Amino acid sequence: MKLPEPKNPTKIVGLPHVDSTVAVVKTTPATVLDDVQRAMDLAGLRKALDIKAPTILKDNISWHFPFPGANTTPWQLEAAILGLKKNGFSDLSCVQNKTVVTDAFKGEDLNKFTSILKKYQIPTLFNFKDGDMKWIDYRPRTPLLVLDQIFPDGIKIPDYFLGKNILHLPTVKCHIYTTTTGAMKNAFGGLLATYRHYTHSWIHETLVDLLAIQKEIHTGIFAVMDGTTAGNGPGPRTMYPEEKNVILASADQVAIDAVAAKMMGFDPLGIKYINLAHERGLGCGDVREIKVVGEDIRGIDWKFSVGDNGASLVGDLLWFSPLRKFQNLFFRTPLVNFFIFGSEAYHDYYRWPFKDRRTFNKWRKQTQWGKLFDSYPSVEGS
Repeated sequence: MKLPEPKNPTKIVGLPHVDSTVAVVKTTPATVLDDVQRAMDLAGLRKALDIKAPTILKDNISWHFPFPGANTTPWQLEAAILGLKKNGFSDLSCVQNKTVVTDAFKGEDLNKFTSILKKYQIPTLFNFKDGDMKWIDYRPRTPLLVLDQIFPDGIKIPDYFLGKNILHLPTVKCHIYTTTTGAMKNAFGGLLATYRHYTHSWIHETLVDLLAIQKEIHTGIFAVMDGTTAGNGPGPRTMYPEEKNVILASADQVAIDAVAAKMMGFDPLGIKYINLAHERGLGCGDVREIKVVGEDIRGIDWKFSVGDNGASLVGDLLWFSPLRKFQNLFFRTPLVNFFIFGSEAYHDYYRWPFKDRRTFNKWRKQTQWGKLFDSYPSVEGS
C-alpha cells in the first residue's frame, strides 16, 4: 500500500453548531460525585445530548492495570451515570474495546468499573464480540484527511454506535505520540478495530477524521474528563501521577482537549490534532475563544512535559522516521506479533512489577484519591 498523503484540512461546511463551553471544577474526594454532576450541568449536558436516544458510556482503559492518571476513575464513571440519570437519560450502556496490549475484562475489573456498572444496572457491551455488535462498512459524507487512504478497502465501524449519544470519559494526561490525549483520542478504540495501529504515522489526522465521523453517526457527543490525578510524562501508561483535583466537562471535544492542554502547560494550537480539528471547524481549539466556566484557568500552568520511554523510542523509529516506509512489512504481516509482544513485555512484565505497581501502591496509601479508589469494591479474585 502506498503511504497516505494527508489532504488539505479545509473547513467542513454544514456542521451543526457546538457549544464551546468548558466547565472546570475544583473537587475533593468528599464532594467529587456532586462536583462532576455540577460540571456536566455547567457544560450543557441537556443541550448536547438527545434525551430520546440511548447513551453510550465510553470509558478509557489505556492500561488494564489501575495506574493513577491512565484510566477512567471509578468516581468519574459513577458520577457520570448519576448525572445522566438525574437529567433524564435512562437508556445507558457501557462499551469496552480491546487493544493489542490491553485486556478489557481485566481492565474493567482492576479499575473498579464492574461493581459500579452492576450497582446501577448498566449493561457492558464489547465491540469485539459478535453477539454485542457487528463491524459494518461506513462511507463518511465528510471528506477525510487520511482514513480513506489508510483503509482503501473501506472503513468499518460498530453498528451499535449509530444513532446513539456518546459520553466520553478520558483523563488529563500526556501522550508520547500526540503530546496530550483526552476526549478526541477516546474515540480511537471504540470506532477503529484492532487494525488501528495502521494509523499511527498519521495519528493526528486520524483523530480529526474520527471526530468528523462521530458527528455524523452520534445524536450527541459529550465528555467528562478526570484531572483529580493527572498524568505527567511519557503517557498514556508510564507516567508520573500528580494530584490536580479538577474535573472538566464539555460538549466540544476540541475545546475540552485544548483547555486540558493549556492547563498542562502546552500551547493547544501547537498540538497538531487540536489545530487540525480547529481549522476544520470541528470545534474550538483557541482557548481565547472558549468560554471557560467554574474555575479561572488563566494563570494555570502545570509545566508538564512528555519525554520518552523504551517503547516510545521504538515507535518513533517505526512510525515517524524514514523507516515508516517499511511499515506495511512490519505491521501488516505476522511480524506485527513481535512488536505486540515487545510492548506487552515492556509494560506488563517489566514496568508494572518492577516500577509502576510501587507507584500505584504509594498513591493508594499516601493520597486522598488513592484512598477513595480503595473504598470502591473490587471484583472477587481481581
